[in-house]
Amino acid sequence: MSLFWQDPLVAMATTTTVKFFILVVGFVLPLAAVLTWMERRQSAYSQDRMGPHRAHFFTLFGKPFVAFGLIHVLADAIKMFFKEPFTPRTADRMVFRIAPAIGFVTSVMIMAQVPFGPDLVTGWGGVWEHIPLQIARLDSGLLLVLALGSLGIYGAALAGWSSNSRFALLGGLRASAQGVSYEIALGLTLVGLLMVHGSTELSALVDAQGGTTFFGLLPAWGIFLQPMGAILYLVAAIAETKRAPFDLPEGESEIIGYFVEYSSMGFGMFMLGEFVEVVTLSALFTTLFLGGWQLPGVLGDHLLQLGPWRLALGPLSYGLAGMAVFASKVFLMCVLQLQVRWTLPRFRYDQLMHLGWKTLLPLSLVNIFVTAVLLALDPTHDSLAAFGLLQVVAFVLVTIAGPRQRVGHPAAAH
Repeated sequence: MSLFWQDPLVAMATTTTVKFFILVVGFVLPLAAVLTWMERRQSAYSQDRMGPHRAHFFTLFGKPFVAFGLIHVLADAIKMFFKEPFTPRTADRMVFRIAPAIGFVTSVMIMAQVPFGPDLVTGWGGVWEHIPLQIARLDSGLLLVLALGSLGIYGAALAGWSSNSRFALLGGLRASAQGVSYEIALGLTLVGLLMVHGSTELSALVDAQGGTTFFGLLPAWGIFLQPMGAILYLVAAIAETKRAPFDLPEGESEIIGYFVEYSSMGFGMFMLGEFVEVVTLSALFTTLFLGGWQLPGVLGDHLLQLGPWRLALGPLSYGLAGMAVFASKVFLMCVLQLQVRWTLPRFRYDQLMHLGWKTLLPLSLVNIFVTAVLLALDPTHDSLAAFGLLQVVAFVLVTIAGPRQRVGHPAAAH
């Protein structure tokens, strides 16, 4: 290669641009757009409705071709782009216009820390010999993720304040209080994982989950070593994204939320940003607790193993296989969040605060203490994995048993 292409700055700018288009433009934004359709279809099935079925370009055999409602995604985008933007006369115009972009931008910046595939060893030599499939690799990557995640709440708070509307302000205040309440638990749930793997760099955390545990019977994924931490992190992270059952800042049946004064692309940015946060949360959970792009026993060491068959993979095909595994895990986590959205009712505000301060926070501290004791007794992680399996079994049994009925409750009389 020429000296120009061997320049480290040129190589970094080129690879960063390509990885941005692959991850953000080619995966995150299209998946977020599809999730808007998936949520509408799922809500329709849950409520016995038709769902999106009207938008179409042409008719086929005398019937409109609606493509299962997928055309509604494009129709919504066109509608929001061409609708007249409205700004309240008494609003703070600059802050009002900036607020919708804050949550969207912070979510994209978090995705820059996520490794979405194995490092490519190209054999090209020089600065192109080793290309990590991660936009920004920092030693303090997880700490930066937590810092950026805490900034996302400013979008809702500033939107509510700048609108100069009592209902929007109430939604912004709710968002601020909810964010502060769950940020502490969110950070503490990851301390046990950091104690196990001893790193805050996300690609190193993925590599640490590539082995096996529990006497070689289980992959060393965070969800097996830290099942309590995984559950607590998922609950706290969903609360941070302000989605049901934690959608008190929006509260359509109560206050109509912090975006009540927004229209056109302002509202569109809030809506798209919410689904980008869903993808970001799924990507982080996949990276921290589901082994990232790895699939033990199937994909590893540049080999694709399907039972007795083994196929050697080149650098590019190995990278594509890892990206496919990562994308599949992220998609399944997104589906899980949509299912939670249309399964659980909204909390009351006192229940929301009680869950954050009196349930998640104490349990995260207990998880840290138990993890420290088990690591001191058995550094091989086998005892930690065994205790994790006991937690999973207990969780399943408690879920099957259901909530305990109070004595004298009307339901107990039947």
